[in-house]
Amino acid sequence: MPIFAIVNNKAENTSGRHATLYLLPVPLSDVAPASVMPEHNINVARSVKHFIVENVRSARRFLKRCDRSIEISELSFTVLDEHTDPADVPDMLSPLAEGMDMAVISEAGCPAVADPGALAVEAALRRGFDVQPLIGPSSILLSLMASGFNGQKFAFEGYLPHDSGTRQRRLKEMTGRITREDQTQIFIETPYRNNRLIAELAKTLPGSMRLCVCSDLTGPDQKIACRSLAEWARASYNFDKIPAIFLLYK
Repeated sequence: MPIFAIVNNKAENTSGRHATLYLLPVPLSDVAPASVMPEHNINVARSVKHFIVENVRSARRFLKRCDRSIEISELSFTVLDEHTDPADVPDMLSPLAEGMDMAVISEAGCPAVADPGALAVEAALRRGFDVQPLIGPSSILLSLMASGFNGQKFAFEGYLPHDSGTRQRRLKEMTGRITREDQTQIFIETPYRNNRLIAELAKTLPGSMRLCVCSDLTGPDQKIACRSLAEWARASYNFDKIPAIFLLYK
């Protein structure tokens, strides 16, 4: 077992090297990683040998798309997903404790944002390891940029509740924040329920409120549609089974 000391709040092994936990973004759509990430990210993907991932299969595919010369058999993958016991996360950082860099990879987009990878970041910081977030696509920020809604005040709500009563209370809270606080509300839905969600919003919320739907962001079929809910009620659309993100504003 390597011997460590905390030097300037950083975990340092006996070789004097600071190991780093990289937060490596993944494309949101089926595009080449180099089209949405800088070359530095690709170099990190090439150099790191130990990964904490949400899904091993998709992580391997992503790394191969970064560089086909990457030898997947030489890499280690530890799964951190919604079913992971938080008590198990610190042990996932053992390569860092041995002075080796690691990277966190989400299923899509930026790790640790609406993503279980945040647990690995918290554990790394508590133990004094370097954490390095890397530039990459975020559906939350990209959709906010594309909506024309208030980018100064906004909140990401994640998935809306499934229970009808709880869901309606949440929507009422969100519309209240829109009107009182001038705050854009951002949320997501299971893709096969997208059309039903739009119809529900158009039926239950004020028709003057605006809804922006962004699907396949950065991908070949990207679509950004912003209308009042009264217009959505009359519109023809089909977002079923397509990853999308939703924004509400006055």
